[in-house]
Amino acid sequence: MIQLRDLKKNYLVQGKTIPALHGIDLKIEKGEIYGIIGHSGAGKSTLIRCINLLERPTSGEVIVDGVELTKLDDQKLQEQRRQVGMIFQHFNLLSSATVGDNVAFPLKLAKRPKAEIRKKVDELLKLVGLEAHRDKFPSQLSGGQKQRVGIARALANDPKVLLCDEATSALDPQTTNSILALLLDINRKLGLTIVLITHEMHVIRSICDRVGVIDGGRIVESGKVLEVFLKPKHPTTQEFVEQVADSTELREAVAHEKATGSRTIARVTFLGEQTYQPILFQTMQETGTVFSILQGTISRMKDTPYGQLVVELEGDEKQSMHAIETLRKRGLEVEVI
Repeated sequence: MIQLRDLKKNYLVQGKTIPALHGIDLKIEKGEIYGIIGHSGAGKSTLIRCINLLERPTSGEVIVDGVELTKLDDQKLQEQRRQVGMIFQHFNLLSSATVGDNVAFPLKLAKRPKAEIRKKVDELLKLVGLEAHRDKFPSQLSGGQKQRVGIARALANDPKVLLCDEATSALDPQTTNSILALLLDINRKLGLTIVLITHEMHVIRSICDRVGVIDGGRIVESGKVLEVFLKPKHPTTQEFVEQVADSTELREAVAHEKATGSRTIARVTFLGEQTYQPILFQTMQETGTVFSILQGTISRMKDTPYGQLVVELEGDEKQSMHAIETLRKRGLEVEVI
């Protein structure tokens, strides 16, 4: 659906060439929600704006639904952009226009008939839950409601792709969750391909199918969300994983046990329905090994439940390894740390 090939973007600052993107290669499948996560200044906003050529890349190819955008003239590019909706961190609504007129704005630009515009606006306001707010102005809305208007407006031309530029970072956690739920619902109902950028792990875990980690203008790690964040390899990915787990005490415990060599510490990962099964208890009974839980979490990544426990195994090395092998035979992933 979306392909970026050797994408590079440079800026000229005070006579110096500053590279923002270094040869990005990325493929996003039709109908998936793809997240791009990175720290401030990593290049994620530049990257997403290159997808619809709001930022024209210095070199490389941008292919959306089989069309190479960088080769189009202005008129054809404008037509193609209607297939790519975009929502922004600060909403970018017309303050002097009503909610209904904000949503209708792209349709008016496309010179659609009035009756068609009204029908489409009604459909979109119902989709985002704002039917009762049609005649209000943006100043009368909450942040979450403003973003819902932005989403409805981005969908006005029936795009195939929706780009989300830090769409939830200006919202409180509860409102963020409601917007993420709306994006997931839209993805499922409309089969829309969604690309979102963020610096928040929670956003990626909640709705994304796959993720790319960007650092210094390069994609340093990518893959399915579960694989990338349960087995982070790059230091930047590891930093994001640590955002949702206070690992100070864990690091101290690991360092202490490594120094004394007295016990084995392991990270046990549960996926799917096994997350809710008493596998650890059953293994303890079977092997006679005592487990102490140092750290643990149970959560979901999109539709998949998962759990991770860091446990300390009491007993000699032979007994500990027998317990670890028993856990692995039961289908769990176990990493000695």
